[in-house]
Amino acid sequence: MKKRILLVEPDFPIPIKSKNHKNFLPIGLLKIASYLRSKGIEVKLVRGITKGITDLDILSFNPQEVWITSLFTYWAKYVKDAVRHYKHVFPNAKIVVGGIYASFMPDHCKKFTGCDEVKEGVLHEAEKYFPAYDLITNANPHPIDYQIIHTSRGCIRNCEFCGVKKIEPNFKPKSSVKEEIKKRKVVFYDNNFLANTHIEDILRELIDLKKRKKILWCESQSGFDGRVLKERPYLGELLKKVGFRDPRIAWDWGYGQFQEIEEQIGILRTGGYNSQDIYVFMLYNWEIPFEEMERKRIKCWEWKVQIADCRYRPLDQTFDEYNPWKKDQTKEDYHIHTEAGWTDALVKQFRKNVRRQNICVRHSFPFFSNVFEKKRVEKEVIRAAKLIKTKEEKIRYLQQIQADYWFPDEITYP
Repeated sequence: MKKRILLVEPDFPIPIKSKNHKNFLPIGLLKIASYLRSKGIEVKLVRGITKGITDLDILSFNPQEVWITSLFTYWAKYVKDAVRHYKHVFPNAKIVVGGIYASFMPDHCKKFTGCDEVKEGVLHEAEKYFPAYDLITNANPHPIDYQIIHTSRGCIRNCEFCGVKKIEPNFKPKSSVKEEIKKRKVVFYDNNFLANTHIEDILRELIDLKKRKKILWCESQSGFDGRVLKERPYLGELLKKVGFRDPRIAWDWGYGQFQEIEEQIGILRTGGYNSQDIYVFMLYNWEIPFEEMERKRIKCWEWKVQIADCRYRPLDQTFDEYNPWKKDQTKEDYHIHTEAGWTDALVKQFRKNVRRQNICVRHSFPFFSNVFEKKRVEKEVIRAAKLIKTKEEKIRYLQQIQADYWFPDEITYP
């Protein structure tokens, strides 16, 4: 009789419509599934917690082992819930937890979840296998029309707020990926895509596939290392030729870094990207105070690029009850970096400012208005407001029609 292993993605707080989104697909479990199948092991995938006795298919599978993945440390409680549930449903099965949380905090994971075993790091044996996308297709009627690929593991950097070095301590690049590409939409999960020593060869492979219409577009989930772009600016044009969309670079440090960031953006523009299609990762609720983050935001407004805001949580944070609609939350609810002067109100204000600014950048509009966004005025009114030249004249016009307004070019406090 074949060995049977049940693979489980806990009930993470991901909307149902986003379950198959490229940012949330359990790619690790899918690779592991293919690896286990190659060894003659029968596998099933469950995304969430089943209903126990009402789920006859899973019950009849009766696995000898249940492998549960984990994501962010602050989602630890969902892993614990999954362990408890499947221990109850399959009391004789061995419960194993792996993934990010398990790798960062193995002792905490073992004690907190009550699992039988913790697997740390990447299961390297599974890396060479094509993900078992059929497990997703069979479990969900929405087809997966993209694939996820790594051209490297690890990162050449060692940023203090990032945990890559803990899970993938060594940088391991591939020299080619063309044989791995099976779908026309390709998402790269590299931690540092451009750091690959074979990056030019890989990009030229992808350009050739693009010319032959084997790929439609590509995306790098973690963005591009701007320092590598500065060292080899011709890469910007190659990225555009491949069809990489929504290019992202990181502005992790202080406002004084703006000239370097502007140069990196310039390389992408020279390569053929429009400003509004470029994103800048910005870490907030961290060591850089609110006012300085606002100055960085305003710089992005001057450049007319969008911001991908990233709320900081410590690597060992095991809870996060952040609620954007709830006022007066405290450090008991989620991490607030009070040492740098952040408060719940400032965290939410900065995120609000970024959202409104991004809308303005995307639509080439000089200000944000709720009534305009919700289309509560005629198109002619919106068009007229856009044509007015000076800020002062725009304000007078908006006041006249009793419309709310917010201009991105000033620091905005709660």
